[in-house]
Amino acid sequence: MLTRRHIRVKVMQCIYALTQSKDDSLEKQEKFLRYSIDSMYTLYLLELSLLIELHQRASEQLQLSSKKYLASNEDQYPDQKKFVKNGLLLKIVRNEALKEELKKRKLNNWYLNEEYVRIIYKEMIESEAYAAYMQSGSQSFAEDKDFLVLLFKDIIAPNEKIYDYFEDDKLTWVDDFPIVNTFVLKLLKKAKESHPESFFLPRLLKDEDDMKFAKKLLTKTLLKEAEWNKEIEGKTPNWDKDRIADIDAILLKMAICELLNFPSIPEKVTINEALEIAKEYSTPKSSIFINGILDKLVKEYKSTGKLNKIGRGLM
Repeated sequence: MLTRRHIRVKVMQCIYALTQSKDDSLEKQEKFLRYSIDSMYTLYLLELSLLIELHQRASEQLQLSSKKYLASNEDQYPDQKKFVKNGLLLKIVRNEALKEELKKRKLNNWYLNEEYVRIIYKEMIESEAYAAYMQSGSQSFAEDKDFLVLLFKDIIAPNEKIYDYFEDDKLTWVDDFPIVNTFVLKLLKKAKESHPESFFLPRLLKDEDDMKFAKKLLTKTLLKEAEWNKEIEGKTPNWDKDRIADIDAILLKMAICELLNFPSIPEKVTINEALEIAKEYSTPKSSIFINGILDKLVKEYKSTGKLNKIGRGLM
């Protein structure tokens, strides 16, 4: 789920939090890094469990409508139970491994905040996509999947109230939200009837090397901060260090640390990642500023033999 770029962003956030709080405890920052990465998986589980709650609410509404004497909007459809019989949705609803994970993490957010389920459910049944799906007169896994993808992409993901709820719950989720949304959407699109339960419980990190990379990048950047500051000052003679944006300074130190301490990562990858993160999180001119400094440093490191890279894909 998490790419190396996402991991770099998490490290950047940890260092930024440390500089703002003036807390120099490396142990606390390592714990925060692990927590921040793990909480991203919690967000994924909550988004998936929202689909389960929608199914539950639809089932309850069906039971209520069966006891009424007057027709409701649902009665106009050939099969009123079509949504609750959605094949892909049922794979999620009946997923025992997913249920166990939700229970283990005590993720009962939607039970405690059911107004958000009502908001999404109301928007869903009033949508044109829902009407078209319910009126089609047929049912297949492919059609069920197409509708669930539309439901998530057009109704759940862009919902401002859901976004506000997640933002209020955990501040780090503001940056995680689009990443997790994209991942959930890709997962739904790839889903097949034959997929096992584990398909819906993917690994947060590709392997343990990713966590080692995150910890090493964090600790090396912080422990040698004075050294990295000197490197930056040497390449910005006309700049007062206080004029450099905080995020720019952090990204520069991370990039220098990566250039000198991670021989298997090509310098081109390190620079490109720093530039892309700067474009998203810093000022409009940050990427140009950062690129200029890193370009000078790479040339200097190569000429002095300080830059030792191994493996494929090197410049």
